[in-house]
Amino acid sequence: MNGFVRFMKRNYKVIIIVAAISVALWSFIPREKASDPEKDKMLLELLTFVIEKGHYNPAPIDDTFSKGVYKDYIEALDPSKRFFLQSDIDEFSKYELQIDDQIKNKELSFFDLTYNRLMQRMAESKEYYKVALENPFDYKKDESINTDYEKMPYAKTKDELKERWRLQVKLSALSSLVEKQKIEEEKAKNKDTDKKEAPKSFEQLEKETRESTLKSLNDNFNFIKDLDREDWFSVYINAISSRFDPHTSYFAPDEKERFDVSMSGKLEGIGARLQKENDFTKISELISGGPAWRGKQLEAGDVILKVAQGKDEPVEVVGMRLDDVVKKIKGPKGTEVRLTVKKADGSIKVISIIRDEVEIEETYVKSSVVDIDGNKYGIIYLPKFYIDFENKDARDAGKDVAQEVERLKEAGVQGIVMDVRDNGGGSLKTVVDIAGLFIDQGPIVQIKSAAGRKEVLFDKDPKVQWDGPLVIMTNEFSASASEILAAAMQDYKRAVIVGSKQTYGKGTVQNVIDLNQFVRGSTYGDLGALKTTTQKFYRINGGSTQREGVKSDIVMPDKYEYLKMGEKDVDNAMPWDKIDPADYKVWNKQSNYDFAVKQSKLRMQNNPQMQLIADNAKWLDDRNKEDVYSLNIDKFKAEQKALEEKNKKYKPINDYKNSLTFYSLPYEDEKVKDDPVLKEKRDRWHESLSKDVYVEESLHILNDMKNGTEKGLTSKVKSEKLIKS
Repeated sequence: MNGFVRFMKRNYKVIIIVAAISVALWSFIPREKASDPEKDKMLLELLTFVIEKGHYNPAPIDDTFSKGVYKDYIEALDPSKRFFLQSDIDEFSKYELQIDDQIKNKELSFFDLTYNRLMQRMAESKEYYKVALENPFDYKKDESINTDYEKMPYAKTKDELKERWRLQVKLSALSSLVEKQKIEEEKAKNKDTDKKEAPKSFEQLEKETRESTLKSLNDNFNFIKDLDREDWFSVYINAISSRFDPHTSYFAPDEKERFDVSMSGKLEGIGARLQKENDFTKISELISGGPAWRGKQLEAGDVILKVAQGKDEPVEVVGMRLDDVVKKIKGPKGTEVRLTVKKADGSIKVISIIRDEVEIEETYVKSSVVDIDGNKYGIIYLPKFYIDFENKDARDAGKDVAQEVERLKEAGVQGIVMDVRDNGGGSLKTVVDIAGLFIDQGPIVQIKSAAGRKEVLFDKDPKVQWDGPLVIMTNEFSASASEILAAAMQDYKRAVIVGSKQTYGKGTVQNVIDLNQFVRGSTYGDLGALKTTTQKFYRINGGSTQREGVKSDIVMPDKYEYLKMGEKDVDNAMPWDKIDPADYKVWNKQSNYDFAVKQSKLRMQNNPQMQLIADNAKWLDDRNKEDVYSLNIDKFKAEQKALEEKNKKYKPINDYKNSLTFYSLPYEDEKVKDDPVLKEKRDRWHESLSKDVYVEESLHILNDMKNGTEKGLTSKVKSEKLIKS
């Protein structure tokens, strides 16, 4: 979850830790790389020093802390309990109450033990799945598998572990086999199918599923085989740092650029997304407007064989780590890179590209317009509160949202929906700027430091860029800066907040600290950075968003509302509290606010689509509690058929379509004329809006806020008919 970040100074070494590390399920043997225990000890020392000095409320490093680190770390190494034996855990558990002492004494024996044992068990487990897939499975045998890994005990013996792998692999293959059988049945029913093509036999399909399952497992092995000891030490470091609170974490040195790109939406390079397939690096997508896209020589699907800097000799990149290939291709604006690529037809071609600044369009705000009952409304989608900390003149979310609001005003909209669903946060400055667009001057958020000092951040500009009806859409993944915006607009009674029962509940502020500044003349190389919680933020009404998030004025049922994935569901999340409110005045220019909320709640009670979503959420919650699957093909098919029958009831959720037509503003119509990729992306977005019942209801609310009467939208009758049918 991306929180908003306040920088203490510029040029921090920041990364987003490779997520694959903590969920690795498949065997691999990492490449050997010289490790430096002294550097690891230095990291431990710096970690505790910086956190204890700078954290908002540092937990004591004691036996309780040690137990928490132990639990989190072992779970991160082997979440599905397919590598370690119970004897390994018994050996590890001797350190359960010693990790705090090892941290203080800069000892690495616990990490070394677990790392070496994990490498051993992973090498062994690779053989387990290969053996399991050598011969056909007996799908008539009456056996089952329990996938509740949390409650599952560790295997006592290697034979038990092999059996665990066999069952898991069999489940994967069985699921694939049943799907392949369905495809063959559909082919037989399809009159257009070539009658000369004989249906595949069970034996053929069974063999294909084992081959595809083996390939899938090997692909996972190839994907993560490049992880080295440093990567796994980062897992250990993060198990320690995250025990202070869920948002305190260590950032390894090589990933600062990724973080910068994430925050600014810009990079300098060729503008292409890469993916790894076995030992090869392939172009997966060209970024619209980038130099590779403009050059029209590089294509999605091209395989990169060599990379050369300008006129230098090309370097072969086959078998190279994906991160290392990316480093060779990226570079400063204006420099040349030459790629030797293999095209889809097998030809080899050398392509010269001059690097340039690339803007990642998906990062930035976008807007759309819709006409309803003679009224025109605008929708602004903001994926994150982005900013370029290095260049104050660059794009940032505050300036871009202001520009979109102005464009929508010029288009004559009479209400605006601001969509921050799934927006995990970003820059604090930008959220203050954006909130200020909708009010005259006043406080936006309060911040409290560890020392108890309180700071109030204000919108000091008396200008109100948009004073018309406003709806803010949130969900349980709207976090941090998104919650500040929603909370401020709710406290001012400036906007109607619609969405899940509550937002994520992240009410803390993190600073990212360059660890290298503490070690002058270090011989250890780059030590990376630490993101640590230094402050808490509070609503202007005094309440915290921590754990509780922002509760919607109008709660819309959510398919995943019963899943535990918010801040309140994390065991060591900081507590909720409150401080004195700031001095602010409620917005008094929207007389239909309460009326719109009341009418929406009435509609929600009678909206069959919403009721169906609510019912589906309860069913999914029940389904998630079922962990046992039969591995007998007949029983498995019967279970799947029952699920499919039940799912038919919920098919209208995905098939739903309102009668609204969404379209771009004139400036974007001009842009897409020469950019088919951007046009396709916008067309897809507009189509998704036309299927979004939450957007539709938000437009109902705008209509009520503007008109003060229940006019209703033309799509209402259609949606009711669709559900009933």
